Amino acid sequence: MRPPLAVLALVTLLSQGLACPSPCSCSPKKNGRLLAECAYRELRDVPQGLSPNVTILTLSANLLGRLGRAALAEAPELQSLWLGYNHISAVEPGTFAVLPHLRNLDLSHNRLAEFPWQDLRNLSALQILKLSHNRLASLPAGALTGLQELRSLWLNDNALTTLASGAFEALPALAQLQLFHNPFNCSCKLAWLRQWAESTSVVLSRAGSTLCAAPARLRGRPVTAMPSALCVPPSAHLTYLSGPGDGLTLTLHCSVAGSPMPEIRWRIRTAGRHLDIDGPTTKAGRPRILAFKNGTVAVSDFGKEDEGTYTCLAVNEVGTREVSVNVALAGSGNPAEELPRDDPQAGHPHPAGSGHGCTKSEEPDAPSMGDKLVIVYHMPREARSGTGAPEFCLGILPLGPLLLW
Repeated sequence: MRPPLAVLALVTLLSQGLACPSPCSCSPKKNGRLLAECAYRELRDVPQGLSPNVTILTLSANLLGRLGRAALAEAPELQSLWLGYNHISAVEPGTFAVLPHLRNLDLSHNRLAEFPWQDLRNLSALQILKLSHNRLASLPAGALTGLQELRSLWLNDNALTTLASGAFEALPALAQLQLFHNPFNCSCKLAWLRQWAESTSVVLSRAGSTLCAAPARLRGRPVTAMPSALCVPPSAHLTYLSGPGDGLTLTLHCSVAGSPMPEIRWRIRTAGRHLDIDGPTTKAGRPRILAFKNGTVAVSDFGKEDEGTYTCLAVNEVGTREVSVNVALAGSGNPAEELPRDDPQAGHPHPAGSGHGCTKSEEPDAPSMGDKLVIVYHMPREARSGTGAPEFCLGILPLGPLLLW
């Protein structure tokens, strides 16, 4: 008895769907999944001729050395891809981006020094990512953004020395993280990891083996046990200084503290100038604006063109603190309204009797005869973001040059 035509057609379709490269063995799995088993075949390239409906591809323990952009294009339905224990040292960008259904990706025990992190943007279904036992030296900021389903991340046994702040905070489903056996430099750039590990529900596997390799004083200590006292956010305090002499010179001094000791930078914004000073200046060419190592900046021959906002920034590995003053010549108008500033909420100083005042170091000097400046003090940016109302102090200050410390 001849089989019905419908049965013959179904057999034909199944035989086409099970198309399998000669080095591999292919078989159907539950839920209609197709498995292509190509492990332990001494393959140097991904075999061609894979069925387009293969969802599981095993290529572990071969001799693969490089993955080109088109290597996996024949299997766009892949959900699990196992590439561990090969010799892969390069993956061309775009190789994994063509696999939007991928849930499991194993590239452990290879020779990867770089990874096409941008491909992960197209893998929103990814749940397991194994990159352990490679040569990765960095995890770029934002590399894992968008992996809303990622549950397990293996980065152990690589060459990671630091991690971008907040690297794992965009992974709401993350349950397991492996970072051990990396040569971490436990500078303050990595202090966030200790704080994150203390507050997260993510299991940090073998946390006791996630150790500092540098600096020498912390070598061998768990990253999660970094002393918090070594990393203190910067603080900054800005004062106006005056002294005897001739000419009209604006002299501001910025006192900073923190650990590590913050660097001092200046940002000057006037109507005609946007100037950023990242360190001490030299007297070559007799510039009118000089910045000194001790945190002092001096503007000689101060005139109306120098009116504006003068900001001191204290910067260390933990963060940035800034404090500003608006400076104008007396009689040039209301500086709180006219001067350029970065704070759109800045306003007039509090009137007398309002219960607000200046700290002692911000008290304006008594007015005197001659040239004068109007100084509007801005509270640091952190204070302005608090629950209390911002404070400003307005003063008319006598101006004179300073014998620098």
